[in-house]
Amino acid sequence: MSPPLSLLLLPKTFIPFLPFRSSPLTRRLRSFVSARTMTSQSNQRVFQLRQDPLTGTSEWIVIDENDQAGAQATSTDGLLATTSYLDMLNDTRRNRAYRLAIEKTITEPCHVLDIGAGTGLLSMMAARAMGGTCDSMVTACESYLPMVKLMRKVMHKNGMTKNINLINKRSDELEVGSDIASRADVLVSEILDSELLGEGLIPSLQHAHDMLLVDNPKSVPYRATTYCQLVESTFLCNMHDLQSNEARMSDGVRLAPPGLESLFGIKSQQYSMHVDAIENEIKLLSEPVKIFEFDFWKRPESNGELDVHIEAINEGSIHAIISWWVLQLDSEGTIFYSTAPRWIESNSEIGARDWCDHWKQCVWLTPGAGVSISKGEKVHLHAAHTCTNIVYNLKNTQSLTHEMTHSSFSTGDLQLTLPPERLAIYGDSIYRQSIFEATRNALQGKSHAQCLVIDDSLLLPLMALHISKGSRVISLSPGLEENAARYLEAIADSNGFSKDRFEYFREGKAKFTEAYPSKTDLLIGEPYYYGLESGLPWQNLRFWKDRTLLDSVLSKDAVVMPYKGVLRGCAMYLPDLWKSRCCLGDVEGFDHALVNTTLGGCGDLPSGKDSPCLPFFIWQCGETMKLSKEFTVMEFDFSKPITGPCSGEVQIEFIKPGVCHGIALWMDWVMDKENSIVISTGPDERYWKQGVKLLGKPVTVGVEGLSSIEIKASLDLSSNGELIITHTLC
Repeated sequence: MSPPLSLLLLPKTFIPFLPFRSSPLTRRLRSFVSARTMTSQSNQRVFQLRQDPLTGTSEWIVIDENDQAGAQATSTDGLLATTSYLDMLNDTRRNRAYRLAIEKTITEPCHVLDIGAGTGLLSMMAARAMGGTCDSMVTACESYLPMVKLMRKVMHKNGMTKNINLINKRSDELEVGSDIASRADVLVSEILDSELLGEGLIPSLQHAHDMLLVDNPKSVPYRATTYCQLVESTFLCNMHDLQSNEARMSDGVRLAPPGLESLFGIKSQQYSMHVDAIENEIKLLSEPVKIFEFDFWKRPESNGELDVHIEAINEGSIHAIISWWVLQLDSEGTIFYSTAPRWIESNSEIGARDWCDHWKQCVWLTPGAGVSISKGEKVHLHAAHTCTNIVYNLKNTQSLTHEMTHSSFSTGDLQLTLPPERLAIYGDSIYRQSIFEATRNALQGKSHAQCLVIDDSLLLPLMALHISKGSRVISLSPGLEENAARYLEAIADSNGFSKDRFEYFREGKAKFTEAYPSKTDLLIGEPYYYGLESGLPWQNLRFWKDRTLLDSVLSKDAVVMPYKGVLRGCAMYLPDLWKSRCCLGDVEGFDHALVNTTLGGCGDLPSGKDSPCLPFFIWQCGETMKLSKEFTVMEFDFSKPITGPCSGEVQIEFIKPGVCHGIALWMDWVMDKENSIVISTGPDERYWKQGVKLLGKPVTVGVEGLSSIEIKASLDLSSNGELIITHTLC
């Protein structure tokens, strides 16, 4: 079914900000979809755009309000299973703080507005606090139809439908006198992300105070305060200072040439990260500093600025600014929730912090090699916030930027931005050496080779052009598209190759087979696909799928690099991750068991249901430990086209006693036929995400426990590319 013409097709790598509401899209970091709504008098329907990571193509799926749960065409299980809703509902500290604050704030019958209601937990807390009297009412606003359908089931299960009016609209679409009878006396909401403002907190509050709330309303939460701290960290510095790392390399390739640094880098924004995991690699350079305060009970300003002079407590280089927030949930200031790193002492009201994945700390990476500072010296920090983010600037940051030299190439407004992890990978000497050697070996004996780069690699075209002066490189750049071509043209002179040796082929794979039959000597990829950085590792097998479609363009003795991919795994102890993803039961007195399958829970699922594989940085998953040796699950031979489904099985022998919660899975890329150059993306490589398959139940292993587990896996790249993992206890 085609979507209506009025529905806009958004770029596949763009996660939209939809104002005045808590959007599930901002929480769906692991799988991108965009949604548009149609309504009629009898029914509501959502057309949702879903991308196939193995092809890069998108399709519209239809979610109908009257669909039965489990109907294949409209099942919401897959749509919500990769969100952070389950993690939030497993955050007992968060749930308890909200319950206590709601019971303390709502002491008599009134009208409560809940913006971004989710499964309805806060709405049900508010209704229960009012005792369910006839003159009490909760208006629950939730814009995302799959979540609305789930919330209805939760309310029905808990007998809470009578005093909760659930409206499937954005809060800025609500009208007093039409959708709701009167303005609300109390606002309850949880529309916060790790940065605080990214889910539209400010515009949501502004509209609510202007149009939906009484004067001087009560609110839960009452206030949020942001803090920051200056730090030195080589690990964090490597995620943005590519130029300094390249200056130490001898491969002759420069992704960030002097004078053209502004063409290539990361976005100037805060990045969410579990900084506790790198506590031993961080040197604190200042005390925590209070930055902004946002009151929920009154209308906030759209923009704000703060200038503060911060005194250094240690000598070092300011590589990053770590930030967090503290939530005051009641007006008296007795109930708090904090996202501070564990080295920040918490008072008794905040209590001990448990690991959770839905709220992390944030990191602002300073430009260049950092800002040098002496102990006792003061640095000028400028902080500013918009409706959706908080930005920082150190006064003498610009003194560290490299002097710009003249370039004859007109770059216009070109600025190619990649995730920080990708810049760190490109600045890693071991990775660069592996790519250099693999490319040199592949080009050996091919003096005038035609090289086809089929992914979004920026490093491989430069390596091929640098190593073989007679080679010609064609790039498909399916994600970066024209920007990649403009960028490579801009840095051509600095890398010593003429622009006529490089071509960006705009017309796609199908047209390429017509234009260049049997003419490609080298088909290569890292593989790296822009926009899939947060996906599952085996989704980069799109390389094999693309290579299969391009089989007819390969010359008789063509080389394909990587030569093969290997799906690897390791049994893991993951107690914190398990706790955040385990099945729900009672949540602050409300039964949530029915959401487990839909939200992708692990543990006590109905027969025939299983938890999904999800992508995580294992090193950020709290307490972790390897319990087995690394093992091979499947191998994929890229020298040949795909011929059918792939499968594999392996018996895992445990080398350490403990509790096994799941299997970490990743891809190793064997770059050459001799297996001499292997690039691993496993748990020890912190710039790549791994896939995690949590077991149905944690099992005790080793010594007197279980000695082994048999793993079976299957993957069909001709369909949706879903990895099916089953295990048998031995």
